[in-house]
Amino acid sequence: ETYRRLGVEFDHTYFESRTYTLGRDIIEEGLAKGVFHKREDGATVIDFDDPGLGTKVVLRSDGTSVYVTQDIGTTLLKQRDYEPDQQIWVVADEQLYHFRVLFAILKALGYEWADRLTHMAYGMVNLPSGRMKSREGTVVDADDLFEMLEGLAREATLERAGADVPEDLDERARAISMAALKFMLLKVNPKTTMMFDPEASLRFEGDTGPYVLYAYARISSMLRRASEEALAAEVDWSVLGTKEEKALALRCAQYPEIMQKAATNLDGSVVTGYLLDLAKDFSKFYQACPVLAAETPALIRARLELTARVRVLLRDGLNALTIDALESM
Repeated sequence: ETYRRLGVEFDHTYFESRTYTLGRDIIEEGLAKGVFHKREDGATVIDFDDPGLGTKVVLRSDGTSVYVTQDIGTTLLKQRDYEPDQQIWVVADEQLYHFRVLFAILKALGYEWADRLTHMAYGMVNLPSGRMKSREGTVVDADDLFEMLEGLAREATLERAGADVPEDLDERARAISMAALKFMLLKVNPKTTMMFDPEASLRFEGDTGPYVLYAYARISSMLRRASEEALAAEVDWSVLGTKEEKALALRCAQYPEIMQKAATNLDGSVVTGYLLDLAKDFSKFYQACPVLAAETPALIRARLELTARVRVLLRDGLNALTIDALESM
């Protein structure tokens, strides 16, 4: 249920019983080849030349597994099942040593694809009430956080709506709260330890998910008000010439490059930063350049088309972050 609320789905689940067995078999093969050796206490270990890695136990003296045993098996299963160009492990930076060891072991075993393994380490998340980390006894349950954010989002939506309470209040509150959470977490570099402020994340002004959602909803509302005749006419881009129009068009043109950079760097903050800039550029354009009330039909059409393209990019960018765009707010 927690994963469902976050919009997370799994294509396949690997069970420990299978990954451990395969990992143990691979270690036994490596032992025969001299990659590993037995210590006097019977444990199977590997000695690394890198002093930062030292000696690592891969099987205990009684033959039972350690975490790296299972991860060796899991990594091979994923490689066999999907033949990916790259395997990316998204795990907190507290496990940096573990993944350095895992990747070094797989290289020592001779797997050519071991150079294409990546640990996407992320920093921890702090809350005003304590660190989100179970080992220290200050865990913040994700579902409790969701409920708190939904409640705050519901209050904010009611405050903005006044007497006109939306029929889809609960749905909006859920969407806004998830946008607030995901956007705030993703807008910082993943390696950075951050403080998450629930109330700040829900503000409709500033560098927040709700701000981008509102920009999208406002554009959607404008396009619904536009006449079919205006939307059907040919577009003459040459009528656009103000600095706000040019800045917005240039920002739109940057989208493919931004998405490529985010994918290459494994950094969602590249996307969130772009969406904020796009929403802010649209706000400047909207204030300086009347759209539906522009001076000529050609100018109305060109500004509508530019607006529509901003809407598409906002929606696609939010979708890339698994954030649902709202048609109205």
